[in-house]
Amino acid sequence: MSARKIPLRKCIACNEMKPKKELVRVVKNKENEVSVDLTGKANGRGAYICPTIECFEEAYRNKKFQRALQTEITEEIYSRLKNVIEK
Repeated sequence: MSARKIPLRKCIACNEMKPKKELVRVVKNKENEVSVDLTGKANGRGAYICPTIECFEEAYRNKKFQRALQTEITEEIYSRLKNVIEK
């Protein structure tokens, strides 16, 4: 029996490929609502980021979430994501 394949995703800030479980997902659903998805299973378009403050600041400064999710991101979402990363 072969080992299970680990799904890899790319961090939008540092462009490193990492296992999906090591990253934090931000998702936009069909109603254009953006939220932080801690389960990694919510429906919609997702963007992944490393759980480091450096990657968060890079993505925030260069508006990488807005580009990846093709929508406007509110300060509330950024503050919620920062709280998740700092924990």
